[in-house]
Amino acid sequence: MNEDVKFVIESTKELMQGSIEHLEHELTNIRAGKASPIMLKSVMVDYYGASTPLSQVANVNTLDAHTITVQPWEKSLIHEIEKGIMAANLGFNPMNNGESVIINVPILTEERRRELAKQAKAATEDAKVSIRNDRKESNSELKKMEISEDLLKNAEIDIQELTQKYSKIADEYYAIKEKEIMKV
Repeated sequence: MNEDVKFVIESTKELMQGSIEHLEHELTNIRAGKASPIMLKSVMVDYYGASTPLSQVANVNTLDAHTITVQPWEKSLIHEIEKGIMAANLGFNPMNNGESVIINVPILTEERRRELAKQAKAATEDAKVSIRNDRKESNSELKKMEISEDLLKNAEIDIQELTQKYSKIADEYYAIKEKEIMKV
């Protein structure tokens, strides 16, 4: 096989893998009702005038399936942490006990579970669209090359197989996330 064709196929594979990694990240951000420190990943805190990720100014842990605790490294940051959590618009109502910030994660309603499943489905569809766009770009790159018709057809088949493989992986990730979301 031509080196340029191999390069296009490998590049396509890397792009499609990137789409799957992005999907993983997106699905991680959709909470499934169980408390997790990842839920506060997007929270920024005003730390001496600089917007700083919460994880760089405090320890974030879970006490149980419905409680997250945030232990600031400096007690003077408690109010800034509360403001940051409220500003992140995550639907949480933080409370503090003077030592740490406590967040009770509400149990998801059936309606909210369905909404989250729709979000997960939309993220999956976005990933699959990205994968198909990678296929389209690679096929058009191949057509610009001066290669034999047989080599072109074989490369297109290889790229189609990659497309199907990564689309299936995206569907599998969605199925796992949907099950996690809908589990009461």
